[in-house]
Amino acid sequence: MLLVAAPGLLDPNFRRTVVYVIEHRPEGSLGVVLNRPSEVTVQDVLPTWAPLSSIPQAVFVGGPVEAETALCLAALRTGQTVDGVDGLVPVRGPVALVDLDGDPSSLAPRLRGLRVFAGYSGWDARQLAGEIERGDWIVVPALPDDVVAGHGPELWARVLRRQGVPVALLATFPDDVKLN
Repeated sequence: MLLVAAPGLLDPNFRRTVVYVIEHRPEGSLGVVLNRPSEVTVQDVLPTWAPLSSIPQAVFVGGPVEAETALCLAALRTGQTVDGVDGLVPVRGPVALVDLDGDPSSLAPRLRGLRVFAGYSGWDARQLAGEIERGDWIVVPALPDDVVAGHGPELWARVLRRQGVPVALLATFPDDVKLN
């Protein structure tokens, strides 16, 4: 699933973000921000993984937690599975976590793209539920392309628009409006 920041969410860590939820359990939730590319390229920090990285080949800011920790999500090619593949941990459908200590050449034929994230977004037990109830997040289904497509900042509006009315109308909310 995706967490799409509501227009009224003004926290600078999450304003107009789209978060891919990797894990959601009673103990807490973990995800990565999909639409915050950094100035750092994958080539700069993980050169062996750069050829598999989706465009833009930037390291994305996954969230405010443990910014020095790298996470990698990949989308598998049609017909590929994670079953029995070293270096991949299933997340949901064709999306998997990638072990960056592994060999990229062995995974290359299975992947259609990957994205590297610095840091992640995390919530304690019930914290995320409280933020959703307060209206900070809009919960929508994720598509595998959300993880690897090069949408950047415009992903927020794109995800909202594909939800249909009335949620789609939020995509027209001006970015410069200050809410009280």
